[in-house]
Amino acid sequence: MSRVLIAEDEPRIASFIEKGLRANGFTTAVAADGGAARAQAASGEFDLLVLDIGLPVMDGFEVLRRLRAERNPIPVIILTARDSVQDTVAGLEGGADDYMPKPFRFEELLARVRLRLATDRTAELTVLTCGDLSLDLRTRRARVSEATVDLSAREFALAETFLRHPGQVLAREQLLSHVWGYDFDPGSNVVDVYVRYLRRKIGAGRIETVRGMGYRLVEA
Repeated sequence: MSRVLIAEDEPRIASFIEKGLRANGFTTAVAADGGAARAQAASGEFDLLVLDIGLPVMDGFEVLRRLRAERNPIPVIILTARDSVQDTVAGLEGGADDYMPKPFRFEELLARVRLRLATDRTAELTVLTCGDLSLDLRTRRARVSEATVDLSAREFALAETFLRHPGQVLAREQLLSHVWGYDFDPGSNVVDVYVRYLRRKIGAGRIETVRGMGYRLVEA
């Protein structure tokens, strides 16, 4: 089981990432400032570091600089509200393995975490299937039987979430969190709207409504 250190000082975002990673089988810990992040990352107890740049005590750039100066090889994914080209370049040249601007979708972060932890890149899952429905994560194409289906970016993200959990009931809150990110409105009906869109394109019978609980993807 891979161990991920989350260096994030905003409790809501840290909790969002931690819950999502744990639900997908990772062991996690949270460091709320740069000093703690550097010490924990240097301990050798973690396989990957999700590192926010705007940390108190010591910012993420300095944490990364010190880790690399100590020849610490831990994979680092920078997570930050700073999305300028200069900051991106600074992070990658400073030794980061990947860079994600906020706001972000959890499914994208999860994919990047899995990619950095993969020991065999050739074995990485790139096509998700359920019956004759398939999603190619590299080409971003959906197919039903032999027909290609055009999905918007949000529809694709929703379909990907269902296909990663076939047969499992997913609550609206889970879908909001995975597809729309941590900054969502829990009272929104956007999930129901996009489920309707998706049903029209992949077949109404593929996504079941489980009354009072949420939705479930089944083989048509």
